[in-house]
Amino acid sequence: MDRHWAFWARPEQLAPPGDWRTWLFLGGRGAGKTRAGAEWLAAASRRNDRLALVGPTLHDVREVMIDGLSGLCACAWIGGAPRFESSRRRLLFSNGAVAYAFSAEDPESLRGPQFGAAWADEYCAWTYAEDTLAMLRMGLRLGDDPRLVITTTPKPTLALRRLMAEDGVVVTRAGTLANRANLSPGFIDGLQAIYGGTRLAAQELDGQVVEGLEGALWRAQDLLRARGPRPDHLDQVIVAVDPPASAGGDACGLVVAGRLEERGYVLADLTLSGASPLGWAGRAVQAAKDFDAAFVVAEANQGGDMVRTVLTMAGCPVPVRLVHARLGKRARAEPVAALYEQGRITHCGAFGALEEELMALGTEGMDHSPDRADALVWALSELLLNRRASAPRLSVL
Repeated sequence: MDRHWAFWARPEQLAPPGDWRTWLFLGGRGAGKTRAGAEWLAAASRRNDRLALVGPTLHDVREVMIDGLSGLCACAWIGGAPRFESSRRRLLFSNGAVAYAFSAEDPESLRGPQFGAAWADEYCAWTYAEDTLAMLRMGLRLGDDPRLVITTTPKPTLALRRLMAEDGVVVTRAGTLANRANLSPGFIDGLQAIYGGTRLAAQELDGQVVEGLEGALWRAQDLLRARGPRPDHLDQVIVAVDPPASAGGDACGLVVAGRLEERGYVLADLTLSGASPLGWAGRAVQAAKDFDAAFVVAEANQGGDMVRTVLTMAGCPVPVRLVHARLGKRARAEPVAALYEQGRITHCGAFGALEEELMALGTEGMDHSPDRADALVWALSELLLNRRASAPRLSVL
């Protein structure tokens, strides 16, 4: 079976050499990535008794990864194709190996089982991508060389960017054009005529991670590098609030950050949606108490002094400092993005939603108000930028 596939496969469809733990195959639509994953797992079933199949949903696992035209049952089997037991969500191989099916909609279902190899398909379509991947990897602990193959059409998600930036992840790419001989005549030409030259074509046909985010201020590598522990003490901690424009409407951005000398530390993202003015003010007040904040900084463009009044009514135990946006979001964010590029900001936790907003801020990918990002910009500006700007100057006579 290995020799059969090795003869027909294109080089990028074969597992890369070396001592890797995760092989990430990024491919355009119809590029042959599903077949590559199926053939790899088929070969792995000869060396491992327990395997895992993970897709966006259980339906996808069965219809694409198992029964699909490029799925496991379509591979060239010696001794008969595997048999799927739907009641137990498992695929039985003729040699006794078993592959269990899991959905990325339920990461907790991967807590407990263990495997010697795994194939994950369409990672960029997973509902809980990073949580599911973490649970899957923790179960890859059988045998001498447990490995994971991930096949997906790329999308510019933070989860994919983080995965690609990991040490030890081997990335293979293939465009739809590479598999033209196995596709319907006119398929590629027809799509290229309609979508050629667009970001959609680059993503779906060429298999590129379209950073298509023109004007993006934050880079994935800078955010990945920003992860780190919280120091034992901080010189100052503040709570930043970006109030919603309407009562009970938009989200209220709420970020807690601190400073130690010339470094900033993001401690918490407590942003909440659909809360009343007293609701979000109460959350801000509790954060100020929990983190022993020196003061609360709040944007006052929408509510003016009402913002201070609501925070005071909620029992705010520290001063409230109002700030006004005199520049556009991008102009306000640029100096803060530069702090990340300089490596002067640490995220003391996993703030996926916040980081997604930072990477989309000021781009076409921003389809909602960046409340989290706005609050973070206010916090770090107050801690690191405004402090320096207002410092006394010495004149030499």
